Order: sequence, then structure tokens, then C-alpha cells
Amino acid sequence: MADMETVDATGLSCPQPALMTKQAISRQKSGLLEVLVDTSTSRDNVVRIAQNAGWSVTVEERAGGFRVVLKK
Repeated sequence: MADMETVDATGLSCPQPALMTKQAISRQKSGLLEVLVDTSTSRDNVVRIAQNAGWSVTVEERAGGFRVVLKK
């Protein structure tokens, strides 16, 4: 299995989680990326950014927030 980079954006207000996700996507280009957020607004923004960049997205609800897994 490929290594998965984790972006922990819990506790951060928008637009920080979205900006962190954009930076990780530009660094990684492909593979697996995990983004941890704690609000539905951050979740929605991360999903939108990833999909616009051509990544597939899986969202899992977890204690205290969401785990968004990006794959390309």
C-alpha cells in the first residue's frame, strides 16, 4: 500500500484547511492523502478542492469531525 500523507487541520478555521489541502495536493500530484477536519464547512471545502483537482474523495465521519481521504 502507498504511503499516505496526513494533513491535520482540526481546530483550524476556514480558509486554513482548504489552503493546507491545496498545498498538499500540489506537493503530492498523486497517491493517497488524508485530511482531518472538524467542521462540515471545512469538509465541504476540502472535498470541492480535491474534486476540482481531479482527485477521488471518500468522507468518513469520526469522533470530533471528519476524515477525508483523497486518491489519485
